[in-house]
Amino acid sequence: MLALFRTIGWIACVVYSTIPAFWLLIHPRADFWRSLRRSPYRILLPVWIGMWALVATITAPWRGALFYENDWTWIPAGVLFCAGLILYKLAHSEFSLAQLGGLPEVLRDHDQQRLVTTGIRAHVRHPVYLGHLCEMLAWSVGTGLAVCWALTALAIVTGAFMIKMEDKELENRFGEEYRQYRSTVPAVLPKTKL
Repeated sequence: MLALFRTIGWIACVVYSTIPAFWLLIHPRADFWRSLRRSPYRILLPVWIGMWALVATITAPWRGALFYENDWTWIPAGVLFCAGLILYKLAHSEFSLAQLGGLPEVLRDHDQQRLVTTGIRAHVRHPVYLGHLCEMLAWSVGTGLAVCWALTALAIVTGAFMIKMEDKELENRFGEEYRQYRSTVPAVLPKTKL
């Protein structure tokens, strides 16, 4: 059973670690994606799936390497899993599925062009990314796999770049309103209790 959890953890971290790279394809070129007549997801989704395959292929030789092996690590992992799920639920309560899927970033004349600064977003600008981080940390802590920890580190580094790009794109869309919001609400790690 533990081997199955480790495999699932590795696959989950492969997918999660590519999320920033996926959004790095979108945010710097949002105008380009909006200019297409057909859905840009026809291009973006296959590219993202290709990223999964590439990362899985690169990391497969090390997917059995352990930093540690201890059953009690699943306790803090469970807390992190729950925290991630709660963050996803809170993030969705103020956002539509279209917004969560990034449709305003890639589709022209999309009707979901509004800045949301209430709810969880009054405490953290990017709660979904914090949820992703909690989920990756949960798999890393629980499995003890070196590859999960490495992929989590990769996601943190690429995620920092992606958040800068997303903030710039949001500033272009919402102007001073977003600049003011960004100056008072942290990107990922909340300063106040949720």
